[in-house]
Amino acid sequence: MKPNSTTEPGDLRERALRLLARREHTRAELVRKLAHAGFARDDIAVLLDDFEARNWLSDQRFAESYVADHRARAGSVKLAYDLRQRGVADAVIEAVLGDNRDSEIDRAREVWNKKFGLAPANAAEKAKQIRFLQSRGFTPEVIRWAIGGVD
Repeated sequence: MKPNSTTEPGDLRERALRLLARREHTRAELVRKLAHAGFARDDIAVLLDDFEARNWLSDQRFAESYVADHRARAGSVKLAYDLRQRGVADAVIEAVLGDNRDSEIDRAREVWNKKFGLAPANAAEKAKQIRFLQSRGFTPEVIRWAIGGVD
């Protein structure tokens, strides 16, 4: 979108603060939203540098919040993909998801139990359960443990 000549720096700051007041955002999300609103990219970059210096904007904090909100129903593969789509750096993703690897099998088991609850009776049913857990972003190893540990 073409920069709007009627926008002022105060408007940019107010719009960015309103967005951050609602929820955490990544830098990339704010750049996209503010540029779409008609603000100049150079002005956006300067403002967001200031916000990061004041610790008002943090991709690390966004990633931690996002994972905390979504880890109950999604595996690490899906969480990593979603964070990359929102502009979070791979190093930040690895740091945040590294803390959650211990509970991955338990989370997969909970997701599986909520949907199915019973061990697969045949190969077709097992394949269906595996595909479901894969769609939720769990790795094949975690899926084997989650389904294979069923009594």
